[in-house]
Order: sequence, then C-alpha cells, then structure tokens
Amino acid sequence: MKELTLDDLKGALRAAAGEAETLEDGSADLLEVPFSELGYDSLAVMETTAQVERMLGIELPEEETAELKTPREYLEFVNARIGETV
Repeated sequence: MKELTLDDLKGALRAAAGEAETLEDGSADLLEVPFSELGYDSLAVMETTAQVERMLGIELPEEETAELKTPREYLEFVNARIGETV
C-alpha cells in the first residue's frame, strides 16, 4: 500500500475543507506549521481524516488523529498505521 504524501494530504484538506492560501506555501516548513495556522480547525482535520480513510482504504482512530497538530505529525501517524495494516 502506498504512503500518504504531503501532496495527498493537501488534496484531502482541500476536498474536506476548501483551499487555504497558506497551503500553497510550497516550502518544506509547511510540514511544521500547525493546522490551525494553516487555516484548518479540528473539524476540518476530522473531515480530512475521512477523505484519507477513503483514499487509502484504512480506518484511523478519530481520537488520535484529532490530537495531531501539524502535517508532519499527521503524515507520520497515518503512514505508521498503513504499515500496521499490511
């Protein structure tokens, strides 16, 4: 199963909650910027998780994904889960 990339995550965020101007920063620093500073609240992250689950065909625990604060944390968490389901 493929890993979730930053581009995949950005697409899921857009699909779930629309475009945030800060999402197009393009820098690697984007990985460290909290979702709240990117313009996405906890509801947007929950909706993004639903998008990611459909995209990858896996289930993610809502309580744990709600605690993830940055794109890097989110990607690392999801990709670790993918490794567990293989």
